[in-house]
Amino acid sequence: MAELNARGGGRRRRTRNEINMVPFIDVMLVLLIIFMVSAPLLPTGVVDLPTVGKARQAPEKVVEVVVEEGDRVRLRINRQDADTLSVAELPVRVKGLQDDAAGGANAVPVIISARKDVRYKEVVHIMDVLQKAGVARVGLSVRTGG
Repeated sequence: MAELNARGGGRRRRTRNEINMVPFIDVMLVLLIIFMVSAPLLPTGVVDLPTVGKARQAPEKVVEVVVEEGDRVRLRINRQDADTLSVAELPVRVKGLQDDAAGGANAVPVIISARKDVRYKEVVHIMDVLQKAGVARVGLSVRTGG
């Protein structure tokens, strides 16, 4: 009996530092079942992605404005050089080219293109000048290859 008193006085229960996982697993299984049942009932969203090649035909006449050094631009009509002029003369000339077209002002697209070393500010200025003059269908040229 002396041995029992020396150890701490009889039969004591030691506390166990464990987490009971059974309730946790039960909750997880119930959540899994709820998601499995409700997932097929959720409506699916439809995304309408743009496609390439919807244009009916290429425009007959294309006016390209090539940004040059300083305050000069070069006009190209149907990929053929027309002439070089200043930015101030550009809106009148482009508007005249669009008005001469058979399909009206909206039929002739105007494309602005520039080299890599030309400042973007100059390109935006030319686009702004054309749009303020009422030139329709103004866009930027992009390189598709590497």
